Amino acid sequence: MRILIALTYYRPHVSGLTIYAERLARGLARRGHAVTVLTSRFDPALARDEMRDGVRVLRVPVARKISKGVLMPAFAAHAWPAVGDCDVVNVHMPQLEAPLLAEFGRRRHRPVVLTYQCDLRLPPGLVNRCVERLLRPLNSFAAARCDRIVTTSDDYARHSPFLARHAAKLNTIPPLVDDREEDPAATRDLIERWALDRGPLIGFAARFAAEKGVEVLLDALPRVVAEFPDVRVAFTGAYRDTIGEEEYLARLQPALDRYRDRLVFLDLLPDAAMPGYYGLCDVLAVTSLNSTEAYGLVQPEAMLAGTPVVASDLPGVREPVRLTGMGRTVPPGDPTALADALIDVLRNRDRYRRDAADIQALFAPQRSLQSYEQLFAEVTSR
Repeated sequence: MRILIALTYYRPHVSGLTIYAERLARGLARRGHAVTVLTSRFDPALARDEMRDGVRVLRVPVARKISKGVLMPAFAAHAWPAVGDCDVVNVHMPQLEAPLLAEFGRRRHRPVVLTYQCDLRLPPGLVNRCVERLLRPLNSFAAARCDRIVTTSDDYARHSPFLARHAAKLNTIPPLVDDREEDPAATRDLIERWALDRGPLIGFAARFAAEKGVEVLLDALPRVVAEFPDVRVAFTGAYRDTIGEEEYLARLQPALDRYRDRLVFLDLLPDAAMPGYYGLCDVLAVTSLNSTEAYGLVQPEAMLAGTPVVASDLPGVREPVRLTGMGRTVPPGDPTALADALIDVLRNRDRYRRDAADIQALFAPQRSLQSYEQLFAEVTSR
């Protein structure tokens, strides 16, 4: 099958959305499909057309960046032939070009499957509010012209105003979890470079973005330190030069400076090092604040390494803890509740651990790939 996957950002940009799309593209390519990714050339140094891990990546030039998005005047000229050369189009939203791709799919008689990654909640500002308002009718247009819509959980779908309006088209497919085994050499390197085996360790694996709630964890730290004087937080993910988050990082800086001796910044770890990182953490904190977070891939991946999670009680985000019992959920934006839950898990870690085989059975990535294959085969056969 020839599959076109379209999204605004692809590797080397890193976010939950890009990681999801990359795993889907690579997984389908390994299963024998011809996969093309249509995305932005957000960095002029990137190749316009290249093969990456068995996937063809076509990048459209960017005229300018607006908040977290980009303007690509030449997108239609690239998308029209790409849609014609595929059997099915998979659009990952939010994406400004989603309605155009859906319309091209209809005109060229190609089925279109939208993967609705999350609602869009941009930081404060007039430009961002205008972008959000513009996307609402565009998203509705795309949904009206697509064949199916994929969501990561029924819980998120029930609480998303957009998905609730299109329930008849919904398919729930859990995200693709990286279930690779720990690389002992990569883990030793983490210990030697960062001394991550010393003292209680709270993990935080995410970009520094306003919706991730980094400040909630920082505000919870004093209460945790009172119980565990040696506790530290190990951050991994893009925390500098995050697109559209410069003001947020500036607001965080005083707190980051205040707790500098408690914080370890690992920057962006390679995929091979992540199982070891999760295994070295005593608990993982997921402090998301709103529906821009729909699941949190880091949660099941930490659980696979035997690490419990404390996550915000948000639709979709609470699903991994609900399914496994490996951790606690807390009201979003509540540092006191977060601190109490972290303390509880650190004190009673064994109570929140589960058998690794049970976790693997719940989050098998091949099952998600098969679900996508079946869905694509269904819509193309129509």
